[in-house]
Amino acid sequence: MTTAPDAPGRLGEAIEPALIQRYVVDLDGWIRTRQDELADLDQAAIAAGRGQELAGDMGLLMALWKAIHDRYQLVFATWDGGRVLQQQREQISALIWGRLDGATDMPGGLAVSLPEACRLNDAMTGQLKTKLALAPDAGAQAARVRDLRAQLERIRDQVGLEPAVTQDDAARTLAGLMLRLDSVSERMERGADVGGLLGPLEVEATTFERDLIVGNARRRDARDKVLSARELRADLEAREQALQKLADQCVATVDTAPRFAVPDVDALGPVPVTPDEIDAYLARLDRVSQALEFAQHKYADALAEHSDLVALLDAYVAKATAHGVAGSPDLVESEKQARAVLARRPAPISVAQQMVATYQTWLQKETAR
Repeated sequence: MTTAPDAPGRLGEAIEPALIQRYVVDLDGWIRTRQDELADLDQAAIAAGRGQELAGDMGLLMALWKAIHDRYQLVFATWDGGRVLQQQREQISALIWGRLDGATDMPGGLAVSLPEACRLNDAMTGQLKTKLALAPDAGAQAARVRDLRAQLERIRDQVGLEPAVTQDDAARTLAGLMLRLDSVSERMERGADVGGLLGPLEVEATTFERDLIVGNARRRDARDKVLSARELRADLEAREQALQKLADQCVATVDTAPRFAVPDVDALGPVPVTPDEIDAYLARLDRVSQALEFAQHKYADALAEHSDLVALLDAYVAKATAHGVAGSPDLVESEKQARAVLARRPAPISVAQQMVATYQTWLQKETAR
């Protein structure tokens, strides 16, 4: 069974062009070969009368393959035959090592990187081949042992990404799998048929590798969400303080001012760091954000109404001046009363509206003469 090529570079790094070229070529070959392998597996499952039983496995494998293929197309387009500067090389790094968000039906909507998706596809393809028992002879058994050794080395790298609290348990599980594989290898060298031992070992190794990859993706996703929550909380705290000043200004300026409680961000408590709690906390932050935005619009609209009335009165006075009637006693008195109302703290908006309307009425009478 073919295995995916090792991905070059790391996230945020401008990968060397030669490494990108080799990876693009190797990944293209792997994608084409894997497509043929999956087609053969699908036909084998149907021929064995197990198409319905293995439909879920095939569906996930094809979804992973499609996600990998789609991301490869973006990498290939960005590579553009080698016409890349540093910006494009950094973009390719992000395409390779960034998350394939929403691309697969992973549990909980997890998103994995392109290399992780390839490793998952390799592992699950091997597992499906084992289920279909497509390689019963001794030569194929030796190949399966080699594949298992390669898989356990990948798992060793993945164990290194585990947090301290789970790394020891993961290392013990890996050690157990390696001991069992050594025992299988010894039996095979003595000429024993190890087919019955390889199947369960392959299944356990694949399940373990998948769980490690998914767990790492879940922790990474949680870390990203924690960082987002902290940034959003800091933004909400700044908005809360600014909104309080806006509300105080509005209450002091207009009558009747809106009366909305300014949400207290501190009441949400500290940002949690566990995957089980962070989603609910982000939802609460979003509700507070919406409440802040709603209150801000209401207070700002009330202040804007006062400013608009002042501007409207100024416009009427300017029009009166242009027509040479600004000195009319009625207009002078009307303007004086309107400005007095608008200058009150807080200013009664309904009365101010009437005063400005009265000035407009006198202006119409004066200009009509």
